[in-house]
Parts: sequence; C-alpha cells; structure tokens
Amino acid sequence: MDEKLESESDCTTETKNLTNEEIEKLQRQNSRMISDFVAKKLNSESKKHWDLFYKRNETRFFKDRHWTTREFEELVGKEISEKCVLLEVGCGVGNFVYPLFEENANFFIYACDISSKAIDLLKQNESYCENKIKAFQTDITTENILDEIPRSSVDIITLIFVLSAIDPSNFSKVATTLFSLLKPGGYVLFRDYGLYDMTQLRFKPGHKISENFYMRQDGTRSYFFSVEFLGDLFTKAGFKVVSNCYVHRRTINVKEGIDVPRIFVQAKFLKPVLQNEKAEDP
Repeated sequence: MDEKLESESDCTTETKNLTNEEIEKLQRQNSRMISDFVAKKLNSESKKHWDLFYKRNETRFFKDRHWTTREFEELVGKEISEKCVLLEVGCGVGNFVYPLFEENANFFIYACDISSKAIDLLKQNESYCENKIKAFQTDITTENILDEIPRSSVDIITLIFVLSAIDPSNFSKVATTLFSLLKPGGYVLFRDYGLYDMTQLRFKPGHKISENFYMRQDGTRSYFFSVEFLGDLFTKAGFKVVSNCYVHRRTINVKEGIDVPRIFVQAKFLKPVLQNEKAEDP
C-alpha cells in the first residue's frame, strides 16, 4: 500500500475530534478487557511472538522505508561522515537500514531487535557488511544493550514504530537508556502510531490491555501515543523536544479500493549539551 500526504500542512498538535460513532467504538472496547494474567503473559512472551511473526512473514511484510530521509533531514547531507554512529532500535529485517545506505553510506549502524529471527534475516541480506553494520538481538526494556554499545557514543537513534510494541510500564526505562547511549547534541528520531488512528478505532472488545494499549491477533501489541504523553515521557528522561506533532496520512491501495486516513506521531528529541560539554561533529 502507498502512503500519501493528507495535506501540505498535515503536522499538528491538535488531537483528532471524534465522531459520536467513534466514541461509541472506544467505549465498547472497555466492555471486555484483557485480563491482568494474559497481559503479563503477553509481556513475558513478547520475544516469542515477534520470532513467530518473522518466521511466518520473513521479509515480505514491511515495505522498505524510503520515506525516512524525506521526513528526517538528519539522515542525509554532506555533514554526515563515516564518524557518524546511528542506532536503529527495532530494526526488523532491515527495511530502514538498507534503503538508508542507498542514499547515504557514511553511517556506521548498530541495528538491534528483540527477535532473533529478524536479526538472522537482516544478516542474510546480500548488502549486509560487518564493517558498516553491527546487528544483534536485545530487549531494549533491559539495560543489556549497554553491553553492546558504549554510553554517550551514538549520534542518532531511530525509534520508528517500535515503542508502541512495548508495555507502557517500560517506556520511561527505554527513554532513559536511549539518553545514556546518545552523545550530547545527539537526536532521537521518532515515529509511531498516533492517538485515535484508524487502527485503534477498529479494535473489537477483547483486545484492549489498558488505556491506548491493545493486543493484535498474533499476540503482538500496539500503543497509540498522544503528543502530550510522548513529550512528557522524553522530557522527564532529560531530552529537549525539538518537534513533536501528529502527522496525517492516507493509506491507499487502488487495486483493493482502500483509502483510509492514518494518524502518526512524529518527533525529534535532543540530548542537550551541558555547559562543560561540547557536542562532537558527526
């Protein structure tokens, strides 16, 4: 499916106004919630569900993310040099990594994912080069990633459709870990599902885990962010908010007659440079 702009000025901090029908849909979701037992089981078995996802879909499910360099200017330009270190959290099978190298091959990239199967598939790509990419399995809700990457050594971290798959109780821990990995002056580039996206409105009773957090049929999960919640989360971890807004898109598939509005949250967060520190040039 293709992603199209909703309008030229589609970046806004205003939350979608719900219709009465949409309000009723959200209210019906509360009639049958996921039990605490099942919610805890889903959380403890997160790796298993994502391994099964990639075992079933391999490299066929997600489209390559050529749009990232359009949305985030930090990923392109002559200022990017071979010294620039990027970390992609939730790399999957490389749908971000390999298109990025087509446009700018100067990065050294750490690529991590909770799924061992996804990492195996990423490494099987003919473009995989250990001199340019270090791919490894880790759970970002733990501090195990600090065994792989030195603190304050990363210039850019991408967090694209990843945080939504994590239990909200771990959001603060993830943001703090990312802060510790970034160099002063480094950025987190963020995109994920926005509050009241059509996907959220389509969930039936029996799928809601907690406020704005849902279980999909395959056992994976999805959280839907408000800009206020997201900004507060990263500010408390020490970041400065550079930008943070809802972006409106339309998902279009002419062959199948699909044309639906989408809502995402897109943001940039900066690790400030303290007075006694100096940001390193990439």
